[in-house]
Amino acid sequence: MSSYMYILKCSDGSYYTGSTRELEKRVMEHNSGLGANYTRKHRPVELVYFEEFQRVDDAFAREKQVQGWSRAKKEALIQGRFDRLTDLSREKQRH
Repeated sequence: MSSYMYILKCSDGSYYTGSTRELEKRVMEHNSGLGANYTRKHRPVELVYFEEFQRVDDAFAREKQVQGWSRAKKEALIQGRFDRLTDLSREKQRH
């Protein structure tokens, strides 16, 4: 069974990063108020990005990695601007 790391855009423009085995069901849960406490307060949410993994622990590890990223770096990922990810990491290290 596949697992997913996903990014939601919340009603206030913030991003929420999570992982799950059932992506569509989980997004519906977030929008119905059954998801995380954060998304419950920032509904509605919109799925803006996801990655598929064969193992749930890989999806969870990726979730934790992306959660630590800056907003700019998450937006580069969402936009498919993979060439910007390294530069944005370097910018964070300089500050």
